[in-house]
Order: sequence, then structure tokens, then C-alpha cells
Amino acid sequence: MDDPRQTIKLESVPSKPRRFIFVLLDQFTLLSFASAIEAIRIANRMSGRELYEWKLAGEGGEMVSCSAGTSFALDMDLGEVTRDDTILVCGGMRIQTATTKKLVSWLRREARKGPVIGGLCTAGYSLAKAGLLDGKRATIHWENQDSFTEEFDEVTLTKSVFVVDGNRMTTAGGTSSIDLMLKLIADDHGEELANAVADQLIYSSIRTDQDTQRLSVPTRIGVRHPKLSLVIQKMEQNIEEPISPSILAREVGMSTRQLERLFRRYLNRSPKRYYMELRLQKARNLLMQTDMSVINVALACGFASPSHFSKCYRAHYDTTPYRERGSHATRLSI
Repeated sequence: MDDPRQTIKLESVPSKPRRFIFVLLDQFTLLSFASAIEAIRIANRMSGRELYEWKLAGEGGEMVSCSAGTSFALDMDLGEVTRDDTILVCGGMRIQTATTKKLVSWLRREARKGPVIGGLCTAGYSLAKAGLLDGKRATIHWENQDSFTEEFDEVTLTKSVFVVDGNRMTTAGGTSSIDLMLKLIADDHGEELANAVADQLIYSSIRTDQDTQRLSVPTRIGVRHPKLSLVIQKMEQNIEEPISPSILAREVGMSTRQLERLFRRYLNRSPKRYYMELRLQKARNLLMQTDMSVINVALACGFASPSHFSKCYRAHYDTTPYRERGSHATRLSI
């Protein structure tokens, strides 16, 4: 438990608390929101001062539910904020649907006042939809990266756990909210307070914007063979224009037959099959998260022929791309 008697000496004492406006979107991710708000609550407690205050906002100003099903009472509708407020939009499931016209208009209007605005988890999509990330670096949960890249050419998307670019902030979701808030606390009041908050959260490894959000390939696939990991990295980086197994093998200094044996031994499938699964996985993400045509999805995933794409998709997912698109139509942005 955090002990208020162990107060931390601050590098600076504010004349008034910094106020956060947490905008909770429908089906927001609870962990992302809770991680952020707990960090500033503990900062208040450890400093013995009210350094931060917060309000919960959302469309309608009454109630909103997170993706875990719990409902939260809101303090305010999408109303006026000041230039000194920090707006943090909290996203989660079905972010395209949750990013309504009203939200986009509100974000654009408030952005003109010049406040710091951030998007937690998938809410980087909401900021991008409002044009607030144009020409800036940003991040978003890895599951949404493919669709984000296809829709927002003006944004430089990274794989970092969080990004701060001027007065815009984005996080990848989950516990990355803690890393962002610890940075803000350190910037506002010094490293000592930020470290004390991390200790209270039992957060032993504070990440920076140089840390990436996904596990390394060897950790993710449970295989620590360096050449196999390198080939898989090359596959993941070349989805739109697939590279033949013979070229991949040559690039890592082995024969095609050796590469085949390596995949069979560690992943129980051929390199060609593994590559196809990666491409189809990206295709499914794009079908579910964007309004791209099926033909454009096929091209983005390295299929020159829509009929070949449909045949491969049906064989792997037991449905066609067109039916997949229809069954998830409610996920598309309005």
C-alpha cells in the first residue's frame, strides 16, 4: 500500500493541479484507463499534494461501459475544456464505431485551443480521424497497426509503447499508459516522484518511447534459432510484395532445403505455408477494421488475383472475404 507519510520532495510546486479530462469511448479498455489514472492518483498520495485532478467525460455525459462490461458514471459531456487541460481519449474495442462524428468534431474544436491531447490504446485512431496526428509520429495497439497504416498516410506510425510528439501523445494500450504517465510525472515534478510511483505500482522496468510494444520474434514464436527469426522478420516486413523462400534462404546464408527443414522442425509447416498464414492474418485484420474493398485488401496482402485470395482465405478461415466483411460491418467507421 502507498504510505502518505513517505512524501517525496518535489522539484517544482504547481500553483494549481494539472487537470486530466479522460474521454471514455464505448467499449474502452479498462486496463489502459486504470493504469493512467492510478499513476496520477499515487503521485498525489506520494507527494502529499494535489498535483493532479481529473474528470471523466463522454458522449451524453451519463454512463459508458468498458470492454469488460463494467459501467462508469461520467462527470461531464463532451463540453468545453481549457488550454491548460490535458485530454486523454481512452479507446478499446470497435474503435471505428466508437469514433463518432460528434467526437471527431469535438476533438477538432478543442484542439484549436492548443491543449495537450492523447490517445490511449486504440484511441490514436480517433485522433488521426480528427486530423490531429497529421505530420506527427504516433503509435497504436499492434493489432490495429495494419489498418491504421492503410488509412492514415499522413501519420508516421511507430511500434513504440508510447509516443510524445509536440502536444500529441499516443500509447499502444495495456500497461503502456503507466510508462506515459511516469514520463509526464517526471517532466512535471522530477524523476524521484516518478520512480516512487513506479515502486508503488510494483513496476520494476520503466519503458521509454524507444521500447517496442511486441515481444521479439524468438520470444513470440518460442524459437530461438537466429536464422529462423531473421527469415520470419523479413516475412513480416514484406507482406504486400512477398519474397520467395529461395531468396529468403539465400539472404540468411542457407539452401532452400535447409530452410524447409528448419520450418518443419520448429513450426511444423513449410515456409510457404507460414508466409501465407501471415498474409491471411493481415488480410483478416484489414477486412474487420477498415472499409477497404476486398480487391484492395488482396493487393495489400500480396495477392494479385482476387479469386486466388478468396480461395486461400476460404481454405484457412472457412469463410469468404466477402462474408467476413459482411459479418463485421458494424466495426467499420461511420
